[in-house]
Amino acid sequence: QLQLVESGGGLVQPGGSLRLSCAASGFTLDYYAIGWFRQAPGKEREGVSCISSNDGSPYYADSVKGRFTISRDNAKNTVYLQMNSLKPEDTAVYYCAATPGRYYYCSAYVPPAYPQFEYWGQGALVTVSE
Repeated sequence: QLQLVESGGGLVQPGGSLRLSCAASGFTLDYYAIGWFRQAPGKEREGVSCISSNDGSPYYADSVKGRFTISRDNAKNTVYLQMNSLKPEDTAVYYCAATPGRYYYCSAYVPPAYPQFEYWGQGALVTVSE
């Protein structure tokens, strides 16, 4: 069974940091493009970051550029989203998603297209508040 499991969400004060993890089971993430998306209450899903299977230049939304970093640990079959200098407007449910790398390439300039991602994690709630 192909599965993505997220962890690392929680409550953090403005200016704080969190690291989200996305662990895969049943398939090897090396060959997949990985996207991180978020959805805040009452808002549309937003593509936050994306990295291709060949680890080309990742995409970051303007709202998180310079604060968030996407990375892979192939030995652990896990992708991370390091989030620093968090702001209240970063509050959302964060989802990781994967799709075969031979079908999807993450451009550094174009937001990831969520309909093209096949496998999704369950979501991790991130709350940034005093």
